[in-house]
Amino acid sequence: MALNLDQQITPPTAPNLGSADVAYDQGFFTQSFGGLNTYFSKLTALFSALFGRRGGKWINSPYGAFQDGTDQTAANTTTAYAVTFDTTDFSNGVTLSNSSRLNVAQAGIYNLQFSIQFKNTTNDTQDVDVWFRKNATNIDKSNSRFGLAPRKAAGDPSHIIGALNFFVSLAANDYVEIMWRPSDVGVSIEHYAASSTPTRPAVPSVIATLSFVSNLSVETA
Repeated sequence: MALNLDQQITPPTAPNLGSADVAYDQGFFTQSFGGLNTYFSKLTALFSALFGRRGGKWINSPYGAFQDGTDQTAANTTTAYAVTFDTTDFSNGVTLSNSSRLNVAQAGIYNLQFSIQFKNTTNDTQDVDVWFRKNATNIDKSNSRFGLAPRKAAGDPSHIIGALNFFVSLAANDYVEIMWRPSDVGVSIEHYAASSTPTRPAVPSVIATLSFVSNLSVETA
Protein backbone atom coordinates (compact mmCIF):
# COMPACT_ATOMS: atom_id res chain seq x y z
CA MET A 1 0.00 0.00 0.00
CA ALA A 2 1.42 3.40 -0.99
CA LEU A 3 2.09 5.95 1.71
CA ASN A 4 -0.20 8.96 1.90
CA LEU A 5 2.38 11.69 1.62
CA ASP A 6 -0.14 14.26 2.83
CA GLN A 7 0.07 12.56 6.24
CA GLN A 8 3.85 12.85 6.63
CA ILE A 9 5.92 15.47 8.43
CA THR A 10 9.40 16.28 7.13
CA PRO A 11 11.80 17.39 9.89
CA PRO A 12 13.64 20.61 8.96
CA THR A 13 17.30 20.38 8.02
CA ALA A 14 19.66 22.26 10.34
CA PRO A 15 21.22 25.26 8.56
CA ASN A 16 24.88 25.14 7.60
CA LEU A 17 26.12 28.35 9.21
CA GLY A 18 29.82 27.96 8.51
CA SER A 19 32.48 29.76 10.59
CA ALA A 20 32.52 33.47 11.28
CA ASP A 21 35.57 35.60 10.46
CA VAL A 22 37.50 37.25 13.24
CA ALA A 23 36.23 40.64 12.09
CA TYR A 24 32.53 41.48 12.23
CA ASP A 25 30.79 40.73 8.91
CA GLN A 26 27.25 42.07 8.70
CA GLY A 27 26.41 39.97 5.65
CA PHE A 28 27.51 36.75 7.38
CA PHE A 29 25.46 37.47 10.50
CA THR A 30 22.40 38.54 8.48
CA GLN A 31 22.55 35.29 6.49
CA SER A 32 23.14 33.19 9.63
CA PHE A 33 20.29 34.78 11.57
CA GLY A 34 18.02 34.34 8.55
CA GLY A 35 18.87 30.63 8.36
CA LEU A 36 18.31 30.17 12.09
CA ASN A 37 15.01 32.05 11.95
CA THR A 38 13.76 29.80 9.14
CA TYR A 39 14.95 26.67 10.97
CA PHE A 40 13.26 27.53 14.27
CA SER A 41 10.08 28.64 12.49
CA LYS A 42 9.87 25.19 10.88
CA LEU A 43 10.58 23.52 14.22
CA THR A 44 7.80 25.54 15.85
CA ALA A 45 5.38 24.54 13.09
CA LEU A 46 6.41 20.89 13.45
CA PHE A 47 5.85 20.85 17.22
CA SER A 48 2.56 22.67 16.83
CA ALA A 49 1.40 19.98 14.40
CA LEU A 50 2.57 17.13 16.62
CA PHE A 51 1.09 18.47 19.84
CA GLY A 52 -2.00 20.12 18.40
CA ARG A 53 -5.55 18.78 18.67
CA ARG A 54 -5.02 16.33 15.78
CA GLY A 55 -1.34 15.68 16.33
CA GLY A 56 -1.84 11.94 16.52
CA LYS A 57 -2.33 11.71 12.76
CA TRP A 58 1.39 12.43 12.33
CA ILE A 59 2.55 9.64 14.63
CA ASN A 60 3.91 6.58 12.83
CA SER A 61 3.78 3.69 15.32
CA PRO A 62 4.30 -0.03 14.64
CA TYR A 63 1.18 -2.13 14.06
CA GLY A 64 -0.05 -5.25 12.34
CA ALA A 65 -3.48 -6.70 11.53
CA PHE A 66 -3.98 -10.33 10.54
CA GLN A 67 -6.79 -12.78 9.87
CA ASP A 68 -7.45 -16.35 8.82
CA GLY A 69 -9.98 -17.72 6.36
CA THR A 70 -9.71 -21.42 7.17
CA ASP A 71 -11.09 -23.83 9.76
CA GLN A 72 -8.72 -24.80 12.59
CA THR A 73 -9.21 -28.03 14.51
CA ALA A 74 -7.63 -29.84 17.46
CA ALA A 75 -6.61 -33.48 17.13
CA ASN A 76 -6.72 -33.99 20.89
CA THR A 77 -7.25 -32.14 24.16
CA THR A 78 -3.75 -32.63 25.55
CA THR A 79 -1.84 -30.54 23.01
CA ALA A 80 -1.42 -26.75 22.85
CA TYR A 81 -2.22 -25.48 19.36
CA ALA A 82 -1.03 -22.19 17.88
CA VAL A 83 -3.70 -20.07 16.22
CA THR A 84 -2.68 -19.52 12.59
CA PHE A 85 -3.23 -16.78 10.03
CA ASP A 86 -3.26 -16.76 6.25
CA THR A 87 -3.72 -13.05 5.54
CA THR A 88 -1.86 -9.87 6.50
CA ASP A 89 -4.21 -6.91 6.30
CA PHE A 90 -1.82 -4.21 7.53
CA SER A 91 1.84 -4.33 8.52
CA ASN A 92 4.15 -1.59 9.77
CA GLY A 93 6.99 -3.03 11.83
CA VAL A 94 4.87 -6.04 12.83
CA THR A 95 5.07 -9.08 10.56
CA LEU A 96 3.74 -12.63 10.34
CA SER A 97 5.99 -15.70 10.12
CA ASN A 98 5.51 -19.47 10.47
CA SER A 99 1.74 -18.80 10.05
CA SER A 100 1.36 -18.06 13.78
CA ARG A 101 4.20 -15.79 14.93
CA LEU A 102 3.60 -12.05 15.19
CA ASN A 103 7.08 -10.51 15.08
CA VAL A 104 8.07 -6.98 16.13
CA ALA A 105 11.04 -5.01 14.82
CA GLN A 106 10.97 -2.42 17.59
CA ALA A 107 11.02 -2.95 21.36
CA GLY A 108 8.05 -1.66 23.33
CA ILE A 109 4.78 -2.33 25.10
CA TYR A 110 2.26 -3.76 22.62
CA ASN A 111 -1.48 -4.32 22.78
CA LEU A 112 -2.44 -7.74 21.38
CA GLN A 113 -6.14 -8.10 20.56
CA PHE A 114 -7.99 -11.02 19.03
CA SER A 115 -11.44 -12.33 18.16
CA ILE A 116 -11.80 -16.04 17.45
CA GLN A 117 -14.95 -17.70 16.03
CA PHE A 118 -15.47 -20.91 18.00
CA LYS A 119 -18.11 -23.57 17.34
CA ASN A 120 -19.25 -26.60 19.35
CA THR A 121 -20.69 -29.64 17.58
CA THR A 122 -21.10 -31.79 20.72
CA ASN A 123 -24.21 -32.35 22.82
CA ASP A 124 -22.47 -31.04 25.94
CA THR A 125 -21.19 -27.72 27.21
CA GLN A 126 -17.50 -27.30 26.41
CA ASP A 127 -14.64 -24.98 27.34
CA VAL A 128 -11.72 -23.66 25.38
CA ASP A 129 -8.60 -22.05 26.85
CA VAL A 130 -6.80 -19.27 24.98
CA TRP A 131 -3.45 -17.87 26.12
CA PHE A 132 -0.27 -16.24 24.83
CA ARG A 133 3.29 -17.32 24.26
CA LYS A 134 6.34 -15.11 23.81
CA ASN A 135 9.29 -16.66 21.99
CA ALA A 136 7.76 -20.15 22.48
CA THR A 137 7.32 -19.70 26.26
CA ASN A 138 3.91 -19.34 27.92
CA ILE A 139 3.23 -15.86 29.30
CA ASP A 140 2.31 -16.14 32.97
CA LYS A 141 -1.32 -15.37 33.87
CA SER A 142 -2.34 -14.83 30.25
CA ASN A 143 -4.94 -17.59 29.94
CA SER A 144 -8.69 -17.11 29.46
CA ARG A 145 -11.43 -19.76 29.42
CA PHE A 146 -14.46 -19.43 27.16
CA GLY A 147 -17.59 -21.57 27.60
CA LEU A 148 -19.65 -22.93 24.69
CA ALA A 149 -23.24 -24.13 24.93
CA PRO A 150 -24.19 -27.55 23.51
CA ARG A 151 -25.11 -27.71 19.85
CA LYS A 152 -28.69 -26.65 19.07
CA ALA A 153 -29.37 -29.69 16.90
CA ALA A 154 -27.59 -32.13 14.63
CA GLY A 155 -25.88 -30.03 11.98
CA ASP A 156 -26.58 -26.83 13.93
CA PRO A 157 -23.62 -26.14 16.25
CA SER A 158 -23.42 -23.46 18.92
CA HIS A 159 -21.10 -20.49 18.42
CA ILE A 160 -19.27 -17.87 20.45
CA ILE A 161 -16.68 -15.21 19.75
CA GLY A 162 -13.69 -15.37 22.09
CA ALA A 163 -12.19 -11.89 22.30
CA LEU A 164 -9.92 -9.86 24.56
CA ASN A 165 -6.83 -7.64 24.58
CA PHE A 166 -3.55 -8.06 26.45
CA PHE A 167 -0.53 -5.81 26.99
CA VAL A 168 2.84 -7.50 26.47
CA SER A 169 6.43 -6.24 26.74
CA LEU A 170 8.51 -7.18 23.70
CA ALA A 171 12.14 -6.65 22.73
CA ALA A 172 13.19 -6.09 19.13
CA ASN A 173 12.76 -9.31 17.10
CA ASP A 174 10.56 -10.97 19.74
CA TYR A 175 7.40 -12.73 18.63
CA VAL A 176 4.10 -13.65 20.25
CA GLU A 177 1.62 -16.42 19.49
CA ILE A 178 -2.00 -17.07 20.45
CA MET A 179 -2.46 -20.60 21.78
CA TRP A 180 -5.65 -22.62 22.29
CA ARG A 181 -6.83 -25.93 23.75
CA PRO A 182 -10.46 -27.21 23.75
CA SER A 183 -12.05 -29.55 26.29
CA ASP A 184 -13.34 -31.70 23.39
CA VAL A 185 -12.23 -32.10 19.77
CA GLY A 186 -15.80 -31.24 18.78
CA VAL A 187 -14.82 -27.61 19.47
CA SER A 188 -13.09 -25.92 16.56
CA ILE A 189 -12.24 -22.54 15.09
CA GLU A 190 -14.54 -21.95 12.14
CA HIS A 191 -14.70 -19.60 9.17
CA TYR A 192 -17.84 -18.94 7.12
CA ALA A 193 -18.09 -17.85 3.50
CA ALA A 194 -19.93 -14.72 2.42
CA SER A 195 -23.71 -15.10 2.61
CA SER A 196 -26.70 -13.75 0.73
CA THR A 197 -30.24 -12.56 1.45
CA PRO A 198 -29.07 -10.18 2.64
CA THR A 199 -25.50 -9.98 1.33
CA ARG A 200 -23.12 -10.46 4.24
CA PRO A 201 -19.31 -10.53 4.37
CA ALA A 202 -17.36 -13.69 5.09
CA VAL A 203 -16.60 -14.55 8.72
CA PRO A 204 -12.86 -14.96 9.33
CA SER A 205 -12.01 -17.72 11.77
CA VAL A 206 -9.54 -15.40 13.53
CA ILE A 207 -8.81 -11.67 13.56
CA ALA A 208 -5.83 -10.30 15.50
CA THR A 209 -4.04 -6.98 15.82
CA LEU A 210 -0.75 -6.10 17.50
CA SER A 211 -0.31 -2.37 18.15
CA PHE A 212 2.56 -0.38 19.67
CA VAL A 213 1.54 1.39 22.88
CA SER A 214 4.72 2.80 24.41
CA ASN A 215 8.47 2.45 24.48
CA LEU A 216 9.98 0.37 27.27
CA SER A 217 10.69 2.61 30.25
CA VAL A 218 11.71 2.25 33.86
CA GLU A 219 9.76 4.28 36.40
CA THR A 220 11.76 6.17 38.99
CA ALA A 221 10.51 7.40 42.33
